[in-house]
Order: sequence, then C-alpha cells, then structure tokens
Amino acid sequence: MTQDNSSLPIIGWREWLSIPDLGIPNIKAKVDTGARTSCIHTAGLELYTAEDGEERVKFQVHPNQNSVKQTIDCDWPVATHKSVRDSGGHEEIRPFIDIPVTLGIHTWEIQFSLTNRDNMKFRMLLGRRAMENRFLVDPVGSYLSSSRPVRRKKRKA
Repeated sequence: MTQDNSSLPIIGWREWLSIPDLGIPNIKAKVDTGARTSCIHTAGLELYTAEDGEERVKFQVHPNQNSVKQTIDCDWPVATHKSVRDSGGHEEIRPFIDIPVTLGIHTWEIQFSLTNRDNMKFRMLLGRRAMENRFLVDPVGSYLSSSRPVRRKKRKA
C-alpha cells in the first residue's frame, strides 16, 4: 500500500539549516536521497569520556563553504559508532550524534555522522533517514523551504 505524501512540505536539492544547540546559525546542506545517513563536516575531532562516564566528542565546524575563517567549537554526547561507506566506496567507523536541526519552520532531531569533508562541496549532507515521512524532495529546486542567511554589513567605526 502506498502512503499519501501529498501533504508533506517540499524541499529542494539544497537547503539552509541551523543547529542551534551547537551554535550553528546557518549551514548549507545538500539534500541527498542517495545517502542513508546525514553527516556534517568536522575538524579536530576528539573523543573523550566525561567524569560521569558518558562518551562525548569535541570538534570544530567551519559552516561556510570553501572557508575556514569561521570556526565553531562544539562538544556533544556520542550516540553511537557505525560503519559508513562514502561515495567513493571507502568504509570507516564514524561517531554519530543525535541533535535537533531546523530547516525553515521545521525542527526535528536527526542523527549525524561526524567526518572530515574538506574535499567535498557541501559541509553537510541531509540523508534520507532524516527526511523520511517528513519532506518531499524537488530535485530541481533550491532553497524551497529555507532562505539564504542575511549577511550583516560591516559598520564603519
């Protein structure tokens, strides 16, 4: 039996998201129906055990494509570790975090793998598990449910 998805919001092949709990106000994501899981670009990944025994991860995010000028320091509990095969067929064990994200008016919790995406065009992939029963994807449209962040002009002193 086919589910009626006609009432689901439509998103484009790329969208602006935010991850407020990590202090990330805007990050451009590729909406990737070919990827099962979502991932975010990280640098300086460091796993550690907190005093209470909880496994955590420290990392930096450079939210702007093609730039490392802005660095956001993050620290979050590790949800799990899983084996992930990238688009080139390479397999690696990655840490995953569970965290709420916001796309336009929609906020929901998803699971991200943390990995270095320096050689990739997008700092974030939104995989199909994160979109399941939540959105329809228009493969031609861009930013259908989100707006480009407003850049503040530098004030002269």
